[in-house]
Amino acid sequence: MRHLKRNAKLGRKGDHRNAMLANMVCSLIKKKRITTTLAKAKAAKPVAEKMITLGKKNTIHARRLAAARLKTSARTYFRGKPTLKGKDVREKWRNEEDVVHILFDEIAPGFKDRKGGYTRIIKLGRRRGDAAETAILEWVEADGQEPEDAE
Repeated sequence: MRHLKRNAKLGRKGDHRNAMLANMVCSLIKKKRITTTLAKAKAAKPVAEKMITLGKKNTIHARRLAAARLKTSARTYFRGKPTLKGKDVREKWRNEEDVVHILFDEIAPGFKDRKGGYTRIIKLGRRRGDAAETAILEWVEADGQEPEDAE
C-alpha cells in the first residue's frame, strides 16, 4: 500500500530519482534558475528548501549532510588544468563549482531572516515536442538581489 507516501515517482527508480533531484538542485545553486518540467520542479523544490535550511545552520555537520544529499564532496575537490597555478584553479573552482561553498557562504546568508519559501515555480506553458508542462524553478530573491540570467 502507498498510504502517506507522497513523493513523485517521475518514472524512475529511487536511486535514479534521487541523483536527478540532486543534480537539479546543484544546477539551481550554481545558476540561480533552471527550466524543467513542472513535475520535476515540484519534486526538486522541497529538496532545495531543505538545503537552504541546512545552509542557515552553517555547521560542519550541516555541510556534510548537504554534501551527502547533493552527492558532492564536503571538502574542496577540483580537477585543475596544468597550465594555471594550483591556487588560482582552486579558488576559481571553489567560487564557481563548489555547490556546498556557494550554498553556505553566498545563498543561505541572504535568507537568514526568512522562515521558509525560498524558491518559486513559474509556469511557462507546454513544451513543443511532447506537450509537457514546463516551469522555471528559481530562488526567491534575498535582499533584493536580481539573479544572473542563467538560461
